[in-house]
Amino acid sequence: MRKELNEQLLRELLKNSKRSDRELAKILRVSQPTITRTRQKLEKNGMIEDYTIIPNFRRMGFEILALTFVKMRADILVGETKERGKKFAASFPNVIFASSGQGFGMTGVIISLHKNYTEYQKHLSTLRIELKEVTEDIQGFIVAMGEGEYKKLSLKYLRDVPI
Repeated sequence: MRKELNEQLLRELLKNSKRSDRELAKILRVSQPTITRTRQKLEKNGMIEDYTIIPNFRRMGFEILALTFVKMRADILVGETKERGKKFAASFPNVIFASSGQGFGMTGVIISLHKNYTEYQKHLSTLRIELKEVTEDIQGFIVAMGEGEYKKLSLKYLRDVPI
């Protein structure tokens, strides 16, 4: 029952994390204190890291979502250089995700939002200059926000994925 309740609560929170414990208890047919304890345990064990919203980025003034793929030199993906990379990524408030990875011959990805193409180009130039010592290649893929979307960015779709 406990694992099932954890999964049900996570699914309900993915649908709408603004709901109160009382409302969630009613939906899941358990007591409000049970929901509160379960939510706290999920937070404590790291299953829930944060509560957030996904705004309409276009209405916020962002015209471009950019995926920037970086090919890092193999010798720099560890230790002190990795920590410097984390600090560097954190210095860009418009970067919403940055990670090492694999694909397309690249070893890292940066997802960022930009007000316009000029701002994106400035960002890309800054990356190329600041990372020239540790990268072999940087490539970008840009998306015009609101144009050609087939599915909106939302975490609510995860409610149907098995946990």
